[in-house]
Amino acid sequence: MVNASDVQKLREVTSAGVMDCKKALEEAKGDFDRALSLIKEKGLLIAEKKASRAANTGIVVAYVHNDRIGVLLEIHCETDFVGRSDPFKELAHNIVMQIAAMDPADVPALLEQPFIRNEKTTINDLIKETIAKVGENITIERFMRYEL
Repeated sequence: MVNASDVQKLREVTSAGVMDCKKALEEAKGDFDRALSLIKEKGLLIAEKKASRAANTGIVVAYVHNDRIGVLLEIHCETDFVGRSDPFKELAHNIVMQIAAMDPADVPALLEQPFIRNEKTTINDLIKETIAKVGENITIERFMRYEL
């Protein structure tokens, strides 16, 4: 039997649907950590399926740190609806912070970097998690970092 509070907790952590959380907990026989892994695996599969879809819209995000470092990021998604969504904007903000802090050489180098807020997650993993949440392909087109 799956505990409703565990379903709610898993939902809060993953942003997955209630039924997906319940099924993951049932499959994991109540083991929360195993259920979390199952949800993440499912999210990564969703992201892989979306990877071939065109991402032709998005936003440009600017960030300035202590008037000494500036970052411009062009990040794409499939629709304006997702481009205006909170998960997408949060992802873009986290990525500009990453670029300001870690100064990656290019987009492929950025994607492989450990995320500054969670060293166990790469930027590529962070993008895939957001793809699973919003249901659209997301790509980083380019960025520019300036530093005095």
